[in-house]
Amino acid sequence: MGATPLEGIAVRLIKLLTLVFILNAAVSDANSQSEQAGQKSTVIIVVGAGGTEEYKAQFTQCAGIWQETCSKGNVKSIVIGLDEIGASDDRTAIERILKAEPNEIDTVLWLVLIGHGTFDGRTAKFNLRGPDLPAEDLAEWLKPFQRPIAVINTASSSAPFLSELSGENRVLITATKSGFELNYTRFGQYFADAIADPQADLDKDGQTSLLEAFLTASNRVTQFYSAAGRLATEHALLDDNGDGLGTPADWFRGIRPVKKAGDNASLDGYRAHQFYLVQSEAENKTPPHIRAKRDTLELEVIKLRDTKETLSEDEYYSRLEKLLYQIAQIYKQIDETDNNSK
Repeated sequence: MGATPLEGIAVRLIKLLTLVFILNAAVSDANSQSEQAGQKSTVIIVVGAGGTEEYKAQFTQCAGIWQETCSKGNVKSIVIGLDEIGASDDRTAIERILKAEPNEIDTVLWLVLIGHGTFDGRTAKFNLRGPDLPAEDLAEWLKPFQRPIAVINTASSSAPFLSELSGENRVLITATKSGFELNYTRFGQYFADAIADPQADLDKDGQTSLLEAFLTASNRVTQFYSAAGRLATEHALLDDNGDGLGTPADWFRGIRPVKKAGDNASLDGYRAHQFYLVQSEAENKTPPHIRAKRDTLELEVIKLRDTKETLSEDEYYSRLEKLLYQIAQIYKQIDETDNNSK
């Protein structure tokens, strides 16, 4: 017996609904992939003017290490300064690329400056092919950004960049503690080697943080000058608390700062320990917006711990309990997200 007209309509309706479901799923998946692609970190690698063929080769090699690391971390990398000079100079290229970057997403924007720097007593500049890049100009270009930012200036005379660029949700690293440390710095090469080196993973969590790379590179710089019997002409600084002062590596034991900043200022290093270029498998499965919430809560726990002596025992543990409960909820959400993706 053939199908009745009513049954035929029902079959066609089911087929239509199935097609709509498939199309919606495809669109949803495409949108999800597009959103994930847009949430990737970006690493802008700027290679400055070499001055000599020897320095040019060193800077090119260093940039290559950064590119390899970006590939391992599945992040987008953009290199400026190694191609042929076109109609646009490198300074203009940096400004153009920064303007094209999203400024309100949760993933980190990295800016790595590899080369030489200068300081005339007032203005620090990073040396480029063509017009140099003053710290003040870079600070102006970064003003619109609300997303996390890491700036690693490995050049000589780089310290003034730290005070100019420092701000909330930013990690600044400079190869020198003063604009008057004018000599070529070795910090940049050691830092490039450390950023994904398992040996630099000091807390053994399967990933090397920006803080751990800074500490490892600084230690290798100290070892170099000590082995050579030379007075160190470079002293790297890290700032991630927004005060623009910076902290040297010898203020840390392991990954914890052990010296107190003046005026009871918050300590550097905690935020930098949440920046990873090559993430562990578990970290990589966590969506960026969930990581951002977790990182914020964990920073609040650390700040609370640092002020424990100023609080009553009841107040301290009351605040701590609330924060730990919220963090537990975040990890529950991470587990659920991971289970749903399997």
